[in-house]
Amino acid sequence: MYPVLAISGYKPHELGIYNEKHVQLDHLKYAIKKKLQELVEEFGIQWILTSGQPGVELWAAEAAIGLKEMYPIKVATLAPFYEQQERWSDPVKELYTYIWEQSDYNDYISKRKYEHSSQLRQKNQFIIDKSDAFLVLYDEHLEGSPSFYLNYAKKREAVSDFPIFYLTPDDIEDVIRESQEENNWN
Repeated sequence: MYPVLAISGYKPHELGIYNEKHVQLDHLKYAIKKKLQELVEEFGIQWILTSGQPGVELWAAEAAIGLKEMYPIKVATLAPFYEQQERWSDPVKELYTYIWEQSDYNDYISKRKYEHSSQLRQKNQFIIDKSDAFLVLYDEHLEGSPSFYLNYAKKREAVSDFPIFYLTPDDIEDVIRESQEENNWN
């Protein structure tokens, strides 16, 4: 059993997603939700923890909020610093505000505005330290922002029972294919 699952992954631009109407975004969100559902059922996840950053973290928190109707899970958003959303586009700010307001727990890791990139490193380590497992959307062939979280997670995995679950592009393609096959049968 892993009560607290931290989640991270790519930012939208790292996935080539530049707005909420992107063709593949619904499939990606569905794949995230399906993976969360599997982990909740298999490992007794009670809390979903993100820092509320754009991309996979916000989409995963949104999926977790939707799953609360079916499972007794809670959502925690631990922002790295005050007003992290101030430079984001309006649609991303709106989703962040929704996630923040719907979270069962929210707080700021650094009790001040952005001052230095060290606040982001501290956020990664803090969230890994406060969790029991980690889910990451990551492709070993495509470097990006998830690698910073992974560095901490792999260090923790090496010295303790700290599983790292991956959601890969191949997994997402499988979910899309399954969904299309199900729709063709209906």
